[in-house]
Amino acid sequence: ERIAPARLPAGVRGYFEGGAEDEWTLAENRRAWSDWPLHARVLRDIAERSTATAVLGERLEWPMLIAPTACHGLAHPDAELATARAAAATGTPFVLSTLSNRPMEEVARAARAGCWFQLYVYRDRGVTRELVRRAQAAGCRAIVLTVDTPIAGRRERDLRNAFTLPPELTLANLTAAGPPYSTPGSIDGGLMGYLNRLFDPALTWRDLEWLVAESSLPVLVKGIVRADDALLAQRLGARGVIVSNHGGRQLDGAVPTARVLPAIADALGPGEASRFALLVDGGIRRGVDVLRALALGADAALIGRPVLWGLTLGGEAGVRRVLEMLRHEFSVAMALAGCKWVAEISRDLVAPRR
Repeated sequence: ERIAPARLPAGVRGYFEGGAEDEWTLAENRRAWSDWPLHARVLRDIAERSTATAVLGERLEWPMLIAPTACHGLAHPDAELATARAAAATGTPFVLSTLSNRPMEEVARAARAGCWFQLYVYRDRGVTRELVRRAQAAGCRAIVLTVDTPIAGRRERDLRNAFTLPPELTLANLTAAGPPYSTPGSIDGGLMGYLNRLFDPALTWRDLEWLVAESSLPVLVKGIVRADDALLAQRLGARGVIVSNHGGRQLDGAVPTARVLPAIADALGPGEASRFALLVDGGIRRGVDVLRALALGADAALIGRPVLWGLTLGGEAGVRRVLEMLRHEFSVAMALAGCKWVAEISRDLVAPRR
């Protein structure tokens, strides 16, 4: 994080680093995890332990996924293929963004059945339906519907830098739809203009019902920060929710995910992650943050920006190094908290800071 931004052009650096407006939520996402000190157990025989778990019936080597982030080609020429290969090598499912620079079919093959597909809903439902069809055919394991982006947040770094994609980078999943879907640089306002012109601002819960009926894959809803919305998503057929505020990039002032996660977990109640998954992202930077997330009720966590920094510095090897470090940190945190298995990570390990 200290080294990678300096190697990027100002526009790309601002796009990766930045959040909305004053970037309060961006900063608070990270700080809020430290509001949950750990109350470690001792004398628990942690000589042998496992970080393995399962989400929606899929075995994970550790409770981590790579969050969907757009345009990996801005960080490295191998783009999402490098990220997918690193994900496969570390047993980490990769949630591929709609706005990727490599097509989902290639990425799914590189990820070796560990690929989920993140979906934005376009005004043209034919374009959206085709994305869902292709994700199913490509062997993706789930559809992740992002619901916190009916319009673009005001990202002032991008405005100052007049950021847009360079002409040689296209949105590979949208090439069949033709310009302007595949070429955000052709639209006034760059990427934010693209979102505002083509994404559907009239998205409602009826569209979740439509997607659940349309998709043969489990559907998760990303962008939930309220317990009532999580319960409604569950009632309408979603197989999981991702507690997320879009990395602080949409509504500045939105509550940090670490603060709302316990209430959402309590509302959903105890359950099996094979039937309904509760995931979380936003500000996770250390293995101990993953431990906190699970103690607060999540089945797994997601990271975004750290992957982009690894990709910038070393392509596939850089992403793999980031994931290996985090997994090692998580294993150490489990051991020092007195947990042999992921199932032993429970709420009594954390207490709010007073």
